[in-house]
Amino acid sequence: MASITNSHFILLFLIFSTFIVFTLALDLLDVAAEAPDGLLPLSKKHVVIRNTVTNGEVLNIHCKSSEDDLGHIRLKHGHTWDFRFRVNFSLSTYFRCHFWWNAVPGGPNYFSYWFDIFTVYRDDNPLGRYPVCSECIWEMSKLRQNSICRINRDKSGWCFRMDTEP
Repeated sequence: MASITNSHFILLFLIFSTFIVFTLALDLLDVAAEAPDGLLPLSKKHVVIRNTVTNGEVLNIHCKSSEDDLGHIRLKHGHTWDFRFRVNFSLSTYFRCHFWWNAVPGGPNYFSYWFDIFTVYRDDNPLGRYPVCSECIWEMSKLRQNSICRINRDKSGWCFRMDTEP
C-alpha cells in the first residue's frame, strides 16, 4: 500500500516539476504562444488606469497589494498610468487602489474612493462572470460618479461601484 502512495507522490512531483520548467522556459524565451490566461499561475498581467474624471481634475492614485506598495501617482486628465505583475502560485494576487480628486479634502467637490483594481476571482477566472484580462484597462465612469469601468479594446466593458471607505 505504501508503494502506491509513494508512486503517486513521485508522479505528482514529476508533473509539477515539468510544469514549472515549461513555464520558466516560455518566460525566458518570451514565446508569444503561451497558455491561455487564467489557467496557469504566474500569468502576466498589465493594469492600465485612464484619468477620465468628468471635471478634468488631476486623479490621485495609490495602489498596493499585500507584497507591493506602488506609491502615490498624480495622473493628469486624459493620461494613463500602468503597472505589470504576475499572478502568484496561490492565485491570491490582488491590488487595491485609493482614488481621489479635487485637492481640498472635505471641500464641496472632493471625491475619495477605494477599489480592488485586480482580483484573481474577477479578472483571472476563466469560469467567472467576466472575461479573463491580460491587459486590464480601467477608467472612471462617465455615467456615475462613484463607478469605475473595465474597458475592452472594442470599447465594451463592465462598470463596478467603488467603495467610499478603505
